[in-house]
Amino acid sequence: MIHSARGAKRPSGHGNSCGKRVDARSERWREHRIKVRAEFVDAAFRALDEQGPDVSMGDIARHAGAAKPKLYRHFEDKTDLYNAVVERLQDLLWERILADTDLLHDPAREVVRRSIAEYARVVSEHPNVFRFMVHSHFTQQATDSERALQSLRQSAKRAATMLVEVMDPQSVDVDGAEMVIYSIFGAVGSSTDWWLGASRPMEQATFANYLTASVFGIASSAATLSGVRFDPEVPLPQAFSTQPAH
Repeated sequence: MIHSARGAKRPSGHGNSCGKRVDARSERWREHRIKVRAEFVDAAFRALDEQGPDVSMGDIARHAGAAKPKLYRHFEDKTDLYNAVVERLQDLLWERILADTDLLHDPAREVVRRSIAEYARVVSEHPNVFRFMVHSHFTQQATDSERALQSLRQSAKRAATMLVEVMDPQSVDVDGAEMVIYSIFGAVGSSTDWWLGASRPMEQATFANYLTASVFGIASSAATLSGVRFDPEVPLPQAFSTQPAH
């Protein structure tokens, strides 16, 4: 069916033909922009890993082998690039987690433990990227800081929505889950900032264990407050339940 459509003759009308050419050019340009943005984000990671969290837009452009004006053609401003770096880091983390975790069938305790272990591993591989996220001069202006905060809120909402989708909708509400996840993100961020700046370095595995305990503490407390039973030994979709414990 697809082959036949591709082999079919184009309409003879000039307007339709021009429309197809314009659409094709627009699609190629869109794909090109996506590719170039991704290359700049890769360059940002390299610049951060090598030079630290105080990199400039010029530093990133140089690592990409491009002039700074080209960088600004593909990003609205510094915060746009900052958000793209955060998004790439989130994608990297999700890839690592999903490669070794079954969200639907593994016990909730294992899902959280593995997720935190992968998070700690990614932090140890790209510590300056995390320092950039927390302390970046890219987001020092009030409007930029608000945009970065809004990005965090959106991430929490996406995570809460995904959590509700795999769970019994009667046991968890989106607003409550979003608030709890936002609290967990805040705790994880603060703990990571401490870990990266600690005068006496803590072992990666020890940090992950403490962080796992903190996440479970927040989740358990929120469940108790909401009158929901939390059982970390069962798969995530059944971990929160309105049914009383037996």
